[in-house]
Amino acid sequence: MPLAIQKILVPGTGLPVPDAEEADRRLNISVVFTSIESTLAALREAGSLASSLGARVTLLVPQVVRYPLPLETPPVSIEFSEKRFREIVSKSPVETSVHIYLCRDKLPTLISVLKPGSIVVLGGRKGRWWLTSDEILANALRRAGYEVIFREAE
Repeated sequence: MPLAIQKILVPGTGLPVPDAEEADRRLNISVVFTSIESTLAALREAGSLASSLGARVTLLVPQVVRYPLPLETPPVSIEFSEKRFREIVSKSPVETSVHIYLCRDKLPTLISVLKPGSIVVLGGRKGRWWLTSDEILANALRRAGYEVIFREAE
């Protein structure tokens, strides 16, 4: 499944941007966007992990574009998404970059961009009698071989 568009936002917090070779060697903790509240909880968890491990954080935003819209024209404009996510990660105490992916299906897109064995932090709500969509996504990523930390949002 080819990705049509990938938009990467570099850290905007005044933190120095490392060169490509150094960035490849550093541990990366990926946070998957689910909802604002849940993602903020996941970013706090990832931030504390990253600061203690000397890692960086990458916020992965799979933005689903449903048919019949062309993949290049999502229902929410890229400029609006960029502004919103810059604001969210600007408060992060560790180096955080944002990768926005326009896609048809969230799970195959995440599997195609995550490295094998990646550490993934995912925020969401837990269901009482049933699994929520966030828990289903976390379980699917675990089955695909990723180390997933599920952070329940308050």
